[in-house]
Amino acid sequence: MSEVVYEETATMIASGELQSFVPFGREHCRNHPNAFNLQLRELQPASELWLSDGAAGLVGSLQEVSLQERERECWQLRKGCMGVREEDVEFEEELYTAGNVVVWSKGSRLQGSSVYKAFTVDSPVQQALWCNFAVPQNKNDEEQVEQTVCVVQSNCVNVHTVTGKDFISPLPFQVSNLWATKFGLLLERKNPPTDAQLSPPGESLPTVFSMLHPLDEIAPVVCKPTSIFEGCRVQYASDPALKIVFSCCQPSIVVSYDTVQGTHSVWALRKVTHDERSSVLRCPLEPMGTPLGLMTSGFLTSHLRNVSRLDSPGGPCVTGLGVGTGPSSSPLHYSALHSHQGRILTSSPGFHSRVHSPNISNMAALSRSHSPGMAAPSFTGAARFNTSFQTLSPRGHHALLTSPNITMNESVLVPEMEPIIPDLCMEQLWSETATGGYQREMSSQASKVFLTSDLCENRYLCFLVESHQQLRCVKFIESNDTSQLIFASVTTLSAKDAAPLENIDAMLVLEACGSLVLYTGISRVSKVFVPGFLSPTFNLANHTSHLCTPMENVSTPANAGSRHIQRLDESVMPSPVSERRGSNFKHHEASFLDDYTFPQVTPYIQALRDPVCNRVTLELSNGTLLRISLPEIATSELVRKCLQAIRFILPKEAAMKVLVKWYNIYNAPGGPSAHAEWNLFVTCFMTLLGYNTERLAWTRNLHFEVPLSPVIAAKKARPSDGGSDEDMDYLLGSHYHRQMISQPVCNLVDSCCTTNTDFFSSISAPISPSLRLDSSAALFPHIPALFYVLHLLYQELQLDELQRAGASSLVCLLQQLARDLQLDEYVDLYWRDYPSLISGFLESCLLDQAQISQMQRPSFLKAEPPSVFSWLSSCLRGEEVGPFPFLPGICQRTRLLVLSYALYIIGDEYATSSDVSKYLSKLSAGQKASAGEPAYRRQSNVKGKPSSQNLAEQLVVWLTSEGFTLKDLESVPFGVALPIREAIYHCREQPCSDWSEEVCLLIGRQDLTKQAHKMTLANSKTSVGTGLSLDTPATTEADEEEDGMSDIIQEVTGLIWSQDLRVQEVRRLLQSSRPVRVSVVQLPEVSDHEYIEEKENKLLQLCQRTMALPVGRGLFTLFSYHPVPTEPLPVPKLNLTGRAPPRNTMVDLNSGNIDVPPNMTSWPSFHNGVAAGLKIAPASQVDSAWIAYNKPKSPELANEYAGFLMALGLNGHLTKLATLNIHDYLTKGHEMTSIGLLLGVSSAKLGTMDMSITRLLSIHIPALLPPTSTELDVPHNVQVAAVIGIGLVYQGTGHRHNAEVLLSEIGRPPGPEMEYCTDRESYSLAAGLALGMVCLGHGSNLIGMTDLNVPEQLYQYMVGGHRRAQAGANRERHKSPSYQIKEGDTINVDVTCPGATLALAMIYLKTNNRSIADWLKAPDTMFLLDFIKPEFLLLRTLARCIIMWDDILPSTEWVKSNVPQIMRVNIASSDDVNIETLAQAHDYIIAGACMAVGFRFAGSANSDAFDCLYKFARSFMKIMVLSATAAVVSASVRSHTGYYNVQTGLSMVLLALSMVMAGTGNLQVLQLCRFLHKRTSGEMNYGFHMAHHMALGLLFLGGGRYTLSTSNSAIAALLCALYPHFPAHSTDNRYHLQALRHLAVLAAEPRLLVPVDVDSLKPCYALLEVTYKPTQWYEETMVELMAPTMLPELHLLKRVKVKGPRYWELTIDLSRETQHLKSILTKDGVLYVKLRAGQLPYKDDPQGWKSLMASTVNHSNSGVRSFKPDAISTFTSEPALVSFAELFCKTSEGMKHREDTLMLFSAMLYECVTQECPEMLPTYIAIEQVVGALRRGDLLQTFPLWQMRLVGDLWDSRVLRGPVRRHVALLTSEFLPFMKNKVDAAMDSWLTENSSLLRSYMRGEPLCKDAQSMMLACFLVYRSIPCLRNTHTQLEGCSSLGDLLSRSSHLGIPLRDLLRLLPVLLSSATGPHALLGFPQHANLC
Repeated sequence: MSEVVYEETATMIASGELQSFVPFGREHCRNHPNAFNLQLRELQPASELWLSDGAAGLVGSLQEVSLQERERECWQLRKGCMGVREEDVEFEEELYTAGNVVVWSKGSRLQGSSVYKAFTVDSPVQQALWCNFAVPQNKNDEEQVEQTVCVVQSNCVNVHTVTGKDFISPLPFQVSNLWATKFGLLLERKNPPTDAQLSPPGESLPTVFSMLHPLDEIAPVVCKPTSIFEGCRVQYASDPALKIVFSCCQPSIVVSYDTVQGTHSVWALRKVTHDERSSVLRCPLEPMGTPLGLMTSGFLTSHLRNVSRLDSPGGPCVTGLGVGTGPSSSPLHYSALHSHQGRILTSSPGFHSRVHSPNISNMAALSRSHSPGMAAPSFTGAARFNTSFQTLSPRGHHALLTSPNITMNESVLVPEMEPIIPDLCMEQLWSETATGGYQREMSSQASKVFLTSDLCENRYLCFLVESHQQLRCVKFIESNDTSQLIFASVTTLSAKDAAPLENIDAMLVLEACGSLVLYTGISRVSKVFVPGFLSPTFNLANHTSHLCTPMENVSTPANAGSRHIQRLDESVMPSPVSERRGSNFKHHEASFLDDYTFPQVTPYIQALRDPVCNRVTLELSNGTLLRISLPEIATSELVRKCLQAIRFILPKEAAMKVLVKWYNIYNAPGGPSAHAEWNLFVTCFMTLLGYNTERLAWTRNLHFEVPLSPVIAAKKARPSDGGSDEDMDYLLGSHYHRQMISQPVCNLVDSCCTTNTDFFSSISAPISPSLRLDSSAALFPHIPALFYVLHLLYQELQLDELQRAGASSLVCLLQQLARDLQLDEYVDLYWRDYPSLISGFLESCLLDQAQISQMQRPSFLKAEPPSVFSWLSSCLRGEEVGPFPFLPGICQRTRLLVLSYALYIIGDEYATSSDVSKYLSKLSAGQKASAGEPAYRRQSNVKGKPSSQNLAEQLVVWLTSEGFTLKDLESVPFGVALPIREAIYHCREQPCSDWSEEVCLLIGRQDLTKQAHKMTLANSKTSVGTGLSLDTPATTEADEEEDGMSDIIQEVTGLIWSQDLRVQEVRRLLQSSRPVRVSVVQLPEVSDHEYIEEKENKLLQLCQRTMALPVGRGLFTLFSYHPVPTEPLPVPKLNLTGRAPPRNTMVDLNSGNIDVPPNMTSWPSFHNGVAAGLKIAPASQVDSAWIAYNKPKSPELANEYAGFLMALGLNGHLTKLATLNIHDYLTKGHEMTSIGLLLGVSSAKLGTMDMSITRLLSIHIPALLPPTSTELDVPHNVQVAAVIGIGLVYQGTGHRHNAEVLLSEIGRPPGPEMEYCTDRESYSLAAGLALGMVCLGHGSNLIGMTDLNVPEQLYQYMVGGHRRAQAGANRERHKSPSYQIKEGDTINVDVTCPGATLALAMIYLKTNNRSIADWLKAPDTMFLLDFIKPEFLLLRTLARCIIMWDDILPSTEWVKSNVPQIMRVNIASSDDVNIETLAQAHDYIIAGACMAVGFRFAGSANSDAFDCLYKFARSFMKIMVLSATAAVVSASVRSHTGYYNVQTGLSMVLLALSMVMAGTGNLQVLQLCRFLHKRTSGEMNYGFHMAHHMALGLLFLGGGRYTLSTSNSAIAALLCALYPHFPAHSTDNRYHLQALRHLAVLAAEPRLLVPVDVDSLKPCYALLEVTYKPTQWYEETMVELMAPTMLPELHLLKRVKVKGPRYWELTIDLSRETQHLKSILTKDGVLYVKLRAGQLPYKDDPQGWKSLMASTVNHSNSGVRSFKPDAISTFTSEPALVSFAELFCKTSEGMKHREDTLMLFSAMLYECVTQECPEMLPTYIAIEQVVGALRRGDLLQTFPLWQMRLVGDLWDSRVLRGPVRRHVALLTSEFLPFMKNKVDAAMDSWLTENSSLLRSYMRGEPLCKDAQSMMLACFLVYRSIPCLRNTHTQLEGCSSLGDLLSRSSHLGIPLRDLLRLLPVLLSSATGPHALLGFPQHANLC
């Protein structure tokens, strides 16, 4: 064997280093405390225990473990793909299975392996595999991929996702194998021969099933075979002979093997179509074929659906399902079907056939246990097949299976069930042709299937048929619609094993003789030499000691490379390890005896396994595993690109030859190092083109730069090995040597030697005739095409600063080809690019005519060379440009920049879409001479030019979509990049608010990037995910934390109210957790006992206030807290004790001295719970478990928990509470909990018509239950809550049935048995409110309700009249009248009026329906006035006003206009009028009108509304204070209204005020609230306190972050919450349910905009400009606000803009869509802003006097001069600018003599800071460097002048377009003209001295190689003079300027540059110095 290897060294490649391989999972399992491991320990003999701490111990012990035990170990590897970005290291993942344990580990080259997850299951693992499931996201069909590991046990699959979810899917049958596919799992059912007896006659059960998600049902798979007989009919995949051998996700295919036919088939796997699904489900029984009929599908279904009973299969028939022992119970576990179906099952224990590995490619490797001595291929294959698969082939192990005796009755009762709908369909794409003859005897099932592709991107499906030792490769291509694959030819290679290497587009094949061969597709590349393995002089005696290296050298899949086995030197072979440790073998599955019986046999490679990228494991015959890696095709980027270009243009066969040849040369054993790669490539390439690289001087020198590779050495053997002096001299004189001397190594080729020109000319002057090309070379015909693509590649490299060094290497190759093809203009172009380099090359090869005719000259090779820089320059000058050629996929940068210029400079909006062909001509391989594309000529003056702003935006968005980033921009040369930078600068000034994060990154607006980033992380877990720190300042008193208000964000409130401590004051007013101060003075005559009673009475009064506080506190702390999921919610306690000064003695209500009402605290503690719950922000992480976890232990806290549940509903979290828990809470029968829960779930499901919630509510409303249902005893308040709940759930839906029921419930009679008599008012009101909500804002368009006469019925309820007959279901219920309340047959208006009034108001809300509004007018006669309660007038006025929404005006006149004429006249007149009635009516109407103003302007902070309401509030205050103080004065002076009524009016006006000023924290309203807070005596009851503190809460809603909305829904919620009848005491729910007060939360919306500085992440001040849309009341208006501020309602706004000059401008346009701003506001309103450089924030510099710009105004000095670079850090946070100032702008010792440079640098810095373009600094510096180098004359190439020319062109185009465009150009300063002048001066002075040189160039004379030629090239490039070598004859001898102009018109030289040439061109006519002064005039143009 060794000889064979040696012969083939010529075409052999070396693999990378060898590493011993041990699966990492094995190491891990060794330390894992599982049963398998313990078993090993017991089996281990004592003698070997000392070894047990190494892997050797494990292996040693494995020797005694029976084969069956060890068979359980298997593993698979894959390329790491878990959420890894491309730039991260590539790593491998391993999934290892042994016994009950599965270990998932990963590791990379640089990092050792580590366990990622390990799973232990209950029964032995049959298989473990990776699988991705697609989980559908939301409505619009987006799918999220969940990565999982599936662990298969005998009766279930455990699925573990990467995110931590676990699922267990039971298996309804025994599975032989699982396959991962694109859609989920495919399951193959085990198929014992007993199927025939089980399945119904003539049917077979499906064998392949799919599971699309662990929670989905397992469904049969449908298949669509292409059979000759049956046609293409859809049927279930039920053929028992069909075995799946491979599945793949991309493309989605499955390969199967037919055990009867012996053929393989390929199937496309896809989702089943609707037609296929229906045809399978209704498919009739046909005699032909065996589709699964209805009977069977029912039969199958009944079984599959019985899976749940698997845990306890009925009867004694099944004793246990353990693997290996249990019965092979019938395929569908029929034991699970119950015996009543007439079946008795008995089953005897059978042999459990198991498959042990996840996919075939690993299976094949598992059980190769035959001895190497008997290596007959056929035998090994067959044996391996049988032991490995144990899938019983027709001739298999029948004897092993005792078929279970199954007795079946004749009549099988199949339960009728709906069939399971199939999800996936397998459509047959291709099938092998059946083989006949002897081969059919051996099973030809593939043991390994894989996909591979070759270097030319052909794709193959390969399957290894081991029994025939064949690898069959089927080529396939995707059809045009990519859904179908077309399979082409089959190629068979002889192979024992094979493995794909996807990274290098190749596969490694193990041939029968044991050698490794590399193939790419079906082309053989070469043998693979594994260093250190099987070397020629391999000594048989010590092979074991070599392979069994000590433990240190073991490498797990990805251990560090340093541990590889030492390479064996090929000449000397001492064993690396001297001692022999036989017990140290790394065995896998070889039979252990082999190695001890035949120790002499050399181990050879027996199998390949686990290919990942370019690595593969070799399995040796002695069980050792070794891992090798195969080298890549090229490491240098330049060579890789050249190979791509070559592959692109050549026909596939030729390309394949080149690539294979190159791969062999490059990777020959002992091949070149990386730096020599290019030289090797040039040699190889030129040889293939037909050059003799020995004869060309420059290629000859390349050989000496590298040690010759063996490949070349073999061809070019030197005659003498000793060497000679001539060799040395030759080396010293070589081009390479001179290059090395003349400059440091780093710019190897950039500037070739400037010395030794004489040597050069002497070497290459005589062009020897022997320089000819060999026309028989492989690539000779393709030379022109190859030259052209490499030229385009050269142009591409010029556009990338990082790859330009490669361009200078490539140019040497190109100039040679150009010379030989006689393309002078190309040579000239290369000379212009690298003058000093190209001048050195003078050799060219002669081509005779015959050879030229052999070459295929492509049409695209034009005489004029494409130069990308001159194309861009023409663009900038506005000249016509033709399309520029490019190679798709290779010249991406060219494409990007050409199209960018076309879009932005030419101004063609469609350049990137429909007009691409005008600017780019795509090269396609195989273009023939005829197929020249028509060149588009384009006029530069495009009509109707879009604005530059628009183009800039288009450009930036397009670049981003192409994946262009700032990093890429930095590598674009500075001249080319300038227009793109300019576009970016435009966009930065005025960006769109809705750009993606990538665009914002590109334009350098971190503020927008951060904003966009936050938008994408909608469910980010960070608290207030904003960088607003939520740490509350540490407070001194420990108990202050417990008031429940510590979570208000101080930083924001500190900015909003920076001048005072109003927030602290509000906290003081609303805290209810500390004892109150009870100060009662003890008068001398009062006894101590009486004094104590007095104090307690006083405390009772104060407690009325304390108990009302939580309602306000809930509004104040709204949504301000993010709970920790592991801690319960802190609820501040409601403290009802007091402290009496001076001794601070305790005063308590429970002393028994005074009477305290029972249950006094039950509602207040409910409110306290709501307040605590409302703190939780809607974005928090709350789940069902946490809600239940907060349930208090003590029953007295149950009310608080009830409130907490309601609050969770209001902030939307209650939807997460499990239905089970809801049911649980409701069955407890706790009234408060039921109220909280019902209101909570209804609020959370607002307007959704959710059915489950509807059912929940209906149980609590007798009217919604069927008339015959049992009377449920539902507490009255719960009924009220349920009715409101119906209103909430059906809000705005206009649901007919509910509206009808609610309408009749408004007038529900008290009932015969008084069952509905208590608190009837609150029920009627609730029904009215609910009806209003259901029909909210529908007005008269209530569809389908005309017969209900809703408005008329409501009017009747409002004003009274005869009761109508009840219709519908409740007729029976209300038939008999009440026996105790005499209502007669009229409506009790006192009960029904409020509900009906508000229902009308809500139904006709904002409809401006005057007829309905007139019903609600206050009566205008005294007679009618007597019939109506004054309170109801308030409601009527409010209702009327909000119907006439648009008529509400914020003025006192309008408010007073609601009072009827009669009152205004009579209020002070004669005696016959009841003054009290009038006064009360007047006050209530005023209060109602004020409420209406409050609703209309809620949350608007409208100053007119505020002034108007504040006036009325003051007047009510006056009346109240008078009536309180005037107790002594006579009754007439005292108010006619009565204290209670005045107090009600005042409370309403105060609430209206705080609605208008909601969230603003207005000081005057706060003072009113504080004044009323102090009044606790007299008639100030619990309800009034509640109203005042609600007003306070609304005023500071959500800590100033929220305000009220005026949407219909919000107004409905506010009407419920602010109903103007407040409870008299804490248990009063008679007129209105207290819990509804909290519904105000539903009207809150976040509208606070908080600017946050993106650099410091602190909130800051910023100026906003808010533009209102025009309305009927005002024009379009602009308002300036200082943020943080409340925004007006978004629908009123047109745009919001962050104004300069402090911050970067940012416009949010709301006329397009408001979603963006809404999402900003909901996420705490954080708007990121970025401070402009040179500016300070408002906090530090309120007036703007300290900014950098300001200093230019107030100094006499100009800005630049007064600018101190030291102060830079104050003005900009840009690190680059700060460092530049630090390092380059400070005077230091070394810089003293360079003052001017320092000044220049400071000026650059100042420019960058003030113009806010720090990214321009490198450009400025680059320009300065170019100019400096040009003046010193030490330029090495003309590239920098190209850039200067482009910069100049851009500048000219901007200046020429006039002053309009000047201000937007980036380079606005004097800097550029100054630099330009310097260049011009240098050029002109050179020209005057060297005009003769230019003349000789124009005559085409050969150029001498000196510094002058460098300057000449610079001059030609900068002055854009075309290649003039052949035109000199036309231009010389011009007599005059006009003559010259007419002759030169076709050359395209700009006039300005032509004038510079005048002296040279005309000198021949007029004498040399006549026109020397001319260039100075030229300066003027």
